[in-house]
Amino acid sequence: MARWCNLCQKSFVTHHGFTAHNRRVHKNPKPSLPLGQGSTFRYHPHLNARLCDREGNFLPADVPPLLPDDINDFAPFEDQPSFEFAELLFEKMHSSSPDINQLLRILSAKRVIQTNGQDSSNGFFASTDTMYDTIDDIDFGNFEWKSIKVRYTGPMDPDAHWMGEEYEFHYRDIEQAMVDLARNAEFEGSWDYTPFEEYPTENNRCFSNLMSARFAWKQADKIAQDPATHGAMLFPLILGVDKTTEFHPVYASAGNLANSMRRAHGEGVIPIAFLPIPKTVRQHSDSAAFRAFKKQLYHDALAHVLAPLRPWMTTPRVIRCPDGHYRRAIFELSPFIADYPEQVYVSGVVSHWCPKCRARPTELENEGPPRFREHTECLMETFDAPTLWDVFGIDSNVVPFTYRFPRADIHELLSPDLLHQLIKGTFKDHLVEWVTQYIHLTAESEAEAKRIMDDIDRRIAAAPSFPGLRRFPDGRNFSQWTGNNSKALMKVYLPAITGYVPSQVSECIANFLQFCYLARRPSHDTRTLHDMEVTLAKFHELRRIFEDVGVRPDGISLPRQHALVHYIRSIRLFGSPNGLCSSITESKHIVAVKRPWRSSNSFHPIQQIVSFNTRLSKMAAARMEFGRRGMLQDDVLTDALLSLDAFEGPAPGFQSDTNISFAARANAGLPKLREHIRRFLHDDLFPELDAGDAIPLEQCPYIANHLRIGVYHHAYATFFAPSEMSGLGGMHREVIRCNPLWYGQYARYDTVLVNLESDGSFADGTLIVARVLLFFSFIFEDTKYESAFVEWFLLHTPEPDHLTGMWVIEPEILDSGERAVGVVSIDCIVRVCHLMPVFGTTRMPVTFHFSDTLDAF
Repeated sequence: MARWCNLCQKSFVTHHGFTAHNRRVHKNPKPSLPLGQGSTFRYHPHLNARLCDREGNFLPADVPPLLPDDINDFAPFEDQPSFEFAELLFEKMHSSSPDINQLLRILSAKRVIQTNGQDSSNGFFASTDTMYDTIDDIDFGNFEWKSIKVRYTGPMDPDAHWMGEEYEFHYRDIEQAMVDLARNAEFEGSWDYTPFEEYPTENNRCFSNLMSARFAWKQADKIAQDPATHGAMLFPLILGVDKTTEFHPVYASAGNLANSMRRAHGEGVIPIAFLPIPKTVRQHSDSAAFRAFKKQLYHDALAHVLAPLRPWMTTPRVIRCPDGHYRRAIFELSPFIADYPEQVYVSGVVSHWCPKCRARPTELENEGPPRFREHTECLMETFDAPTLWDVFGIDSNVVPFTYRFPRADIHELLSPDLLHQLIKGTFKDHLVEWVTQYIHLTAESEAEAKRIMDDIDRRIAAAPSFPGLRRFPDGRNFSQWTGNNSKALMKVYLPAITGYVPSQVSECIANFLQFCYLARRPSHDTRTLHDMEVTLAKFHELRRIFEDVGVRPDGISLPRQHALVHYIRSIRLFGSPNGLCSSITESKHIVAVKRPWRSSNSFHPIQQIVSFNTRLSKMAAARMEFGRRGMLQDDVLTDALLSLDAFEGPAPGFQSDTNISFAARANAGLPKLREHIRRFLHDDLFPELDAGDAIPLEQCPYIANHLRIGVYHHAYATFFAPSEMSGLGGMHREVIRCNPLWYGQYARYDTVLVNLESDGSFADGTLIVARVLLFFSFIFEDTKYESAFVEWFLLHTPEPDHLTGMWVIEPEILDSGERAVGVVSIDCIVRVCHLMPVFGTTRMPVTFHFSDTLDAF
C-alpha cells in the first residue's frame, strides 16, 4: 500500500501489503504538519462565500451543515446489488442489450436449477428494457436533454440552400446542471469557495487552481462593485469543446474545482450540448458566406445554451455546495478550453492569426499587442470588412457568443493547451519533423538518411522499461499517434538523436522539454515562472538553427509555437495549465461521445448518444446521493452480510492483509547478499560508526544461513511529482519492478533514486541512482527489516551534460572489476529513475533487445 508520512511529510516506498516505515527516520519524530503550512493566504474581502439558508438569508459562520437525509432506500432500485449490477453493466462494462439479456437469462436458469423450477427470477431485472426503465426513473440528476430546431431568417441567397434548412441541436439546462454539480459531496475538500492569493514566502505568489489566480480575483472585484453581491460565492464556468465531423460537443466544469478533480475523469466535467454543424455541396463548402454562416450558427447556439445563467451573473443564486451548506453564487464565464482551430472558430479571428494578440501571421515569433473586447468592438465600428480581415485578422461576420454576457472577453478567456500546443504541436508536429527533415537534407544520400533514421528508431526502441512508459518496438515507425504516444516519446527522443544532429538542435529540444515539464506543474510560483521565461527565451534563440540549415527557410511563424509566449501571463491569470488542457475534454469525449456512438445502431445516433448521457448523469447523481447518505460505505457483499448479522472476518472472496514469505536461495545469482545484509545491520544498529565497507565483516552482526527472507517482485513509490499528472494533492504513484522473469521472457530490474541522508532530508547531491536487484524482508532480533539489494551508479561529471541538460552516470566499478552493490532500506528509495543510454556514435545492432540496455551501456 502506498504511503505518505505525516511525521516527516515525505513519500516512502512499501512492498506490496507492507505498512511499516523505517524506524530510523523517526527516532525524534517531528510534529504532524499539514501540506502548504507556512504560506500566507489573502482572501477576497467581498465575495467571501458567506453561509446562508435556502432562501438566501445569511447565517453565522459556525452553523453546522445540513445532515444527509436519514433514508436507507435505493429506490428506484430494489437494493444495493441491483444498483451496482446496473452500474457495472451499463456504465463500466458498456454491455450491449443482447449481452445483458443473455446474462439475465443465465442467472434465471441458475435460479431454476437451484429451486427445482419453483423460482425463475434472476434477482435483478426481467430484461434490459426493465433495467433501462429503472435508470430512467432515478429522481436525482433529473435534468433532461432538450432539442431545438433553428432556421436562418436573414437575407436569403437563392443559390444557398443551406440558409433555408432547419438545424437541430441538443442541450441540457445549464443552470440545473451546474447546481447539481456544485452539490456533489464527492467534491468536498476539493472546492474553493473564495478567490484567494497564496504567498509561500514574502513577494513570492503561488498560482495553482483557478481561484488562486488573478482572473478570479479580478472578476470578483468587478462583481463586488454592486453591494448586493457582497457575501456571495464566485462560480466560474469553464467551457471546453471537442469537434467531431457531425456535431460540436460542448463540456462544462466549475472553476471552483481543484485541477486534480477536473482531471480525474469523474463528474467534474460534464457534456452540456451537441451543437449542429451545417453541411452543403462542394460548390459552397469553401465559400466565405457558408463559413461565416457556420460560425455564427455555432455562436448563436452556444449563447442560447448558456442563456439561463445570464440573470445569475449579476444577481446571486442560492445553491447547495459540496460541504452541505447553502451559499449565494454569482456565475461567471471563465477559461475556454480549445485547440487552435477551435480558438479561431470561437474568437472570430482569421486563421493563422493569434486569437490572444495582434501579432501578424508573418510575425508570430514575437508577442503582439493584446486583443480585448473593447478594442475589437471599436475596430469593427471603424473599419470595413476587408480592412478588418487583412490588417487586424478579424472576421466581421462573426459575433462571439461572449458578447451576450457581462464581463466576458473571449480573447482573454482562451486558455493554454498543453496537449495540442506543446506536446502534439510544437514537439511532435514541429521539432520531431524538423529533425527528420534536417537528416534528409544533410545526409550524403537518401539511403544514408534512411539508415540514420532506422538507427534512431532502434535507439528509441532500446529505452529500458519504465512505469507508465509506452514501448516503441519500432521507434517512430508507426502511423497512429496519440497524445500519450507523444508524451512517451518526449522522454526518450532527445538522447536518441544526440550525435546525429548539431549541438544547437540538441540544446534547443532540451530547453523546450524543460519548458514543457515546468508548464505541467500543478503549482507555479515566482521562481518557476522566471525559469519558464528564461527557458523559453533560450528555446526561441536556439530554434534559429532550423532556419540556418534550411529546414525553415521562411522563418518560424507558427500559431501553436507562438502560443508559448502567452503561457506565463496565462498561468498568472488562470493557474496551472494542467487543469485547463484539452486532454481533459478529450477524455470526457470518449465517455460522452465515442462509447455511446459505438453502442448505437448508427441510425440517428445523436438521439441515442443523448439518451446514453442522460442515463450516465442519472447513475452518477444516484451514486453521489447514495454515498452522501452513507449507503455505499462497504463492499456490496460485506454490506449484505452485515445487514444479516452474518459477517465473521473477511468477506468471502477477499483475502486478509497478510504477507507470504519463503526462504530465499541467496547464493543463486546474488552470492554477496548475506555479507551485505550483515553490513546493513551494522550501519542500522550503530549509525554513529560511519565506517562503511572499511569495517571488518567479523565485527558485523552474524546472521544464520537459514535466515528466512521474504522476496518480492515489486514495491510502490508514492511521491510529490510537480511535472507529472498526479492524483489528489499532487501525489504520484509508481510501481518499481524487480522481476527475474518479466512476462516470462526477460529480467526487469528498475533503476531508482536513493536518498541516504539519515534524517530523510533532501540536500544537494544526496540522491544516488541505483538499480534494484532484489526486494526482500527479514526479521533480526524481533525487528522486521524491509530492504532492497541494489547496484550503484555514480555521476560521470559533476555537472549535467551541456547539450541535453541531463545527468550522465555510469556503474560504480570496484578494483576487482565487479559492479558495486549494497543493501538499503526501502524507505531510502524516493522514486523510479529512468535511464537512457549515452549512444555517442554507436550504431545499434538490429537484434539488440531493450532488456540488455542497462548492462550494455
